[in-house]
Amino acid sequence: MLKTRLIPCLDVADGRVVKGVNFVGLRDAGDPVEAARAYDAAGADEICFLDIHATHENRGTMFDMVRRTAEQCFVPLTVGGGVRTKEDVRALLLSGADKVSFNSAAVANPDVIAEAADQFGSQCIVCAIDAKTVSPGKWEIFTHGGRKETGIDAVEFAKLVAAKGAGEILLTSMDRDGTKSGFNLPLTKAISEAVNIPVIASGGVGTLDHLVEGVNKGGASAVLAASIFHFGEYTVQEAKEHMIANGIPMRLI
Repeated sequence: MLKTRLIPCLDVADGRVVKGVNFVGLRDAGDPVEAARAYDAAGADEICFLDIHATHENRGTMFDMVRRTAEQCFVPLTVGGGVRTKEDVRALLLSGADKVSFNSAAVANPDVIAEAADQFGSQCIVCAIDAKTVSPGKWEIFTHGGRKETGIDAVEFAKLVAAKGAGEILLTSMDRDGTKSGFNLPLTKAISEAVNIPVIASGGVGTLDHLVEGVNKGGASAVLAASIFHFGEYTVQEAKEHMIANGIPMRLI
């Protein structure tokens, strides 16, 4: 049986790890390379870097950070933020990323997923979906760090990018991001049931039970968290042991 993955997420802005609530109000959470190394040693299954202020001027910093992290970490590294073309994917893979995540660019042109998957394989192409609840049972995609509404239905878009060749979906509930009130389980379940690729649940983890719910109630293949790990509330090991105690198969170091 495939084991569920536990993924600490490092939101990076101007070379530092930051964490906010509902995508705003950012506070500093340390050096990204040091944080990644600590999570690797702690038994994280993967590490996710998201460059939340992805602009051309700090892109060089991101490549250098990925390179330095890859030299010191031995778990898969997913990198996203400002990825627009298959050439961006190539550059990040050459810097040491194992997977590359598209977000706004895939919404603007879903064919970029197909182009990247055709060249590098679906296994290293992630599509990140940031979704807000717009009415009961309906979720809309927002782009540009959650600032731009698109009118696109999140479930339908998930089906589209899966068909285009995305290897997995990184699904963030913007309503829950940083609130510590738990995953948006109806959203997670709707998308997990709509596609046949892994879905990573993101946005809202405040307790270890929330991680369990993301898998057992939301149907996610992996769960992603930031605040509870960055600020020392729980360790990766504690989280995994809690999930195992609730019947979820996990990898322990």
